Amino acid sequence: MKTRKRVLGLFAALALTVSVSAPAPAIDLGDLIGVVGGGLLVKTVAGPINDFINTATLNKGVKVEGHTKVVPIVTIGSGTSIGAAQVAGPKGVVDATKAVAQLDVSFQGRIGVKVLVPIDSENPLQRFKRVQGVGVSAIIDYRL
Repeated sequence: MKTRKRVLGLFAALALTVSVSAPAPAIDLGDLIGVVGGGLLVKTVAGPINDFINTATLNKGVKVEGHTKVVPIVTIGSGTSIGAAQVAGPKGVVDATKAVAQLDVSFQGRIGVKVLVPIDSENPLQRFKRVQGVGVSAIIDYRL
């Protein structure tokens, strides 16, 4: 129960941190603070959330056979926001994954597409590479 309250409190702080930065077409200081602060917050709650997801999938008979961990999702497109995702795969490539980049694009102007790309950097505002052999096995949302 104490861990759950801590996780909820940290996600509330994450929501506040991200909502302070105004969405803008260009990257500004508010976006950078949101990315860094949100990433640190996700790291803080990553272990308990990862354990919870693994227990839930085990109980439903769909356990992941490889290694898993929870990393930040950084949305690239209209503004910048932060979320979290569980990634799964062989230990070496899961360890190399530092975040998931989410690209919001549209198909034929009418269909919204969210492309999730495991990457080797926590700050996609700089350089990053796709991590091959890793899949996204869960998306973590915090409802306000």
